[in-house]
Amino acid sequence: MNDHISSAYDRDLEGITTLIMQMGGQVEEAILKAVKSLADRDTELAEEVREGDKSIDALEIQINDEAARTIALRAPVSKDLRSVLTVLRLAASLERIGDYAKNIAKRTSVLVEMNSVNGSDAALRRMAREVEQMLKDTLDAYLRGDAELAEDVRQRDQEVDQMYNALFREFLTFMMEDPRNITPCMHLHFMAKNIERMGDLTTNMAEQVIYLVTGEMPEEARPKSDKTAYVTEPS
Repeated sequence: MNDHISSAYDRDLEGITTLIMQMGGQVEEAILKAVKSLADRDTELAEEVREGDKSIDALEIQINDEAARTIALRAPVSKDLRSVLTVLRLAASLERIGDYAKNIAKRTSVLVEMNSVNGSDAALRRMAREVEQMLKDTLDAYLRGDAELAEDVRQRDQEVDQMYNALFREFLTFMMEDPRNITPCMHLHFMAKNIERMGDLTTNMAEQVIYLVTGEMPEEARPKSDKTAYVTEPS
């Protein structure tokens, strides 16, 4: 009987893991498409990102339902319970990252009507690619049970913060040099902040992977280089 319950739990978790990887793949794609739509001034691609967010949200609901069913039917304990709880936390973070990608796509639709700010599109794209790679590595670490790779992701968040700080200073400079840059730079700043928050959420996911593998959260505070944490996007 115990073997039967164990094998049923394994099948349930395998199914939920498949959904998480599917959700993660869609979020990775949304990040890259969102910044590409800005670089190419492609409103159709931006709209595709906005519409695609519905699929990401639906996957989170499905994962939550499957995880709740697994807990109710299998009553997992110890590491098995950690596995299910980790899935729920990963799904919640992925949904929020998808929301940030959608926010970038929304602002793209506004920015296409304005003059571009020198070099900002390429800088945002580099920053987004770094976060997308961090997310890919975090999902790989989850699949492989690789705490070292997850810790590597955790450390790389500092690089994203440094990119954000550099962009923040550039936007301030552009706005002071020419008042016509104020509105586009404000939109670009909030896009950069969205990407920085994606990095934070990805780092949270990496910490959950470490907890899943080791049973303990990292003791050392993660390195942070964001010097503008007080700047938040209006709701």
